[in-house]
Formats: sequence, structure tokens, C-alpha cells
Amino acid sequence: MNSVRLENHMTRTFRLVPTIALTVALLGGAAEAQTIKIGVNEPLTGAFAASGTYVVNGAKIAADEINAKGGILGKKLELVIEDNKSNPTEAAAVAEKLITSDKVPVLMGAWGSSLTLAVMPKLMEYETPMVVETSSSGKITTTGNPYIFRISPPSAIEAAAFKGIVDKLELKKVDFLVINNDWGRGTAEDFSKMMKEKGIAVGAVETMDQGAQDMSAQLSKLKGTDSETIIVTTAVDQLTLIFKQAAALGLKKRIITTGGSQNPDQIIAQAGAAANGTMHLTTFLPWFPDKTPNPEATNYFITEWKKRGFDFAGCTESFRGYDGIRTAAAAIEKAGKAEPAAIKAALWDIKIKGLNGDIVFRKSGPEGKESGQSQPNVYLIEITDGKIGMKTL
Repeated sequence: MNSVRLENHMTRTFRLVPTIALTVALLGGAAEAQTIKIGVNEPLTGAFAASGTYVVNGAKIAADEINAKGGILGKKLELVIEDNKSNPTEAAAVAEKLITSDKVPVLMGAWGSSLTLAVMPKLMEYETPMVVETSSSGKITTTGNPYIFRISPPSAIEAAAFKGIVDKLELKKVDFLVINNDWGRGTAEDFSKMMKEKGIAVGAVETMDQGAQDMSAQLSKLKGTDSETIIVTTAVDQLTLIFKQAAALGLKKRIITTGGSQNPDQIIAQAGAAANGTMHLTTFLPWFPDKTPNPEATNYFITEWKKRGFDFAGCTESFRGYDGIRTAAAAIEKAGKAEPAAIKAALWDIKIKGLNGDIVFRKSGPEGKESGQSQPNVYLIEITDGKIGMKTL
């Protein structure tokens, strides 16, 4: 090729490079603009896998409902779902991956308090908001993280709701058996404070590891105390073991669970008669749709849940995923764009009807660095003869 032809060839090549680059960029941008992403950081394996899976399935119902109605800002909603493996280190890594690689402008997660607390520094680092759908540790909204917006009740709100019924239950002295993490220890602290204010004695506080299968040693200790009630905080699989082991030991004390993560139907199915007489604080009433704050939405959700072939037992957890995604989507819609800063600002201004009450965020934590905390309803239910009944708080 002579010098003139070579020069002309190179000129044409260089002219094509920016055109090709621009075309690729435009195509990439168009593909990216087709959906609006929400990152979902949940435990799909490990000790909390059952609960995390329920939440994710509830989230999918919300996304499908939103997309069937036209999506958000004219685009389809896409859930980017990642497994935090019930491990705090993994939860933090998942959050970073969702924000930096998947470019999500808002997250939902991360089920357990220890998981959410591990994620929080990443939210600060990358200035990305997260809707907290389950975690109940008080530290989540009191440590000064302005990227946290929690729709589930912290243990202090649960304790405050329970305060109205302790006299009717004639509590005199209470022991605790809690999972040895931020969730369990925080519950023992907040409920103990409330009990003492009510003049109720607080006795032993026993802990258990999240993967423990045998709690007979702790239950034997509690059987020998002079309390009449045990407050238990852990996930559903461990609760089932506790009820069976308590029955085997002949422990006759009243047991009340906290955290709204009990799945009473699953407990009845797995623990049988050992579950009778147990009481559970919960934030959703799928057994009594007409008594919920939003009966129409509750009936829609339950119908859709059953239509997909999921166990009814999962409703008490899955509704959080449903409400969490609806909350994030409402903020994106209000913001008018899928950008973290705009979504964070919009979360303060939304008001939607959740399945357990209006979702409205109030400030919690140090001035200037407040987190958002909604205040859902809390209910007390009791299992009697294998059936679920509701007590009035």
C-alpha cells in the first residue's frame, strides 16, 4: 500500500473510531435505561435462608405488580437479588457489589440486624439509601446513618406496644432466651428496660448461637428459675426446636416470642402440640385480613402469594419484601429520577399504605445524621389447640 493510500485508510479508520464508540455508548445507555434497578440484599442460604427467601418472594410480587401497572417513570422495575448467606461480611460485600457493579440507586435489606449493621458503612461510603424491611436492633436508626429508612419496628417500638398488655398478662418476673447477635441482645435490653419501668422483675438472660440445634442446657436453667414467663427472640427454625425441647423437658412457663419472624403456621406444622400456649408479637395479620389497616391490599397480596404456590406460613415474613419494594419504588417515582441522592430525599416525603399501616418516615438518631423510622402496627397472637387467635394490645 503506497503512502497516499495508507494515509487515506488511516484517516477513514480514525474517523470511524469515535462513531463506533458513540454508537456503543448509545446502545449501552439505551439498554441500561430500559429498567430501573433496586438491589435486594437478603439471606438465601445459611441460618436465615427460609426467612430471606420469603422476603424475596414478597419483593417479586411487588415488582410484578408495579410492572403490570406500567413500571416506574415509564420503565420496568428490575430487582437485582443477591444472597448475603446469613453472614455480615457477605452482606457488606453484597451491598458494595450491588452499588458499584450493578449500579443500583437504592437497596432493600438485609433481614437480620447484624447483617444490616454490617451493610451500613457501605451505604455511607457510597451515599446510597436502603429500605430496611426486617431488622429490629435499635442501633440501626440511632447511630447516625442518614441512608437508612426502616419500615420494620425496632425492638423498642415492639416493647412499647407490648407495654400496654403486660398488666393483662399479669407478668411478675421474666427471663430471656435470645439469639446471640445484635437483634437478640437488643431485644433483651429494650424489653428489660420496659419491664423494669412497669415494676416487672427481670431474671436470667440466656443466649444461643444462630446455628445452634440444641438449646436444652439454656432451657434447663430457665426451667429452674422463679420466673413465670420467657421472652424468646430468634428465627423460626430455631424457635421450632426450642418449643419441642421445652416440651421434652416439661417446661411449663409461658413463652412469648418477639421480632415478628415466627411464622406461627410453620411453627404449628413443625412443633405440633409443643406450640400450644405460645404467644407471638407480629406486625402482620394474614389470618385476619379485615383487621389489617389495608384489607384490600392484604387480600390481593395473600391471593397472589397462594396463586404462586407458596406456603401460607410465609406471609408473616414475605409481606415485608412486598412493602419494602413498594416503598423504594414510591420514592423513585416521587424523586422523578433513579439517582441515590434524589431517592434519599424523596423517602422523607412519601406516604404509602403498607400492609401493616401507613409507611411514613420520622427522624431518628443524632441531629443532622438522622435515619428514617416508620412505625407499623404490632399485634399479639396466641396458638391454642393448633389454631391462631388474636389478643388485643
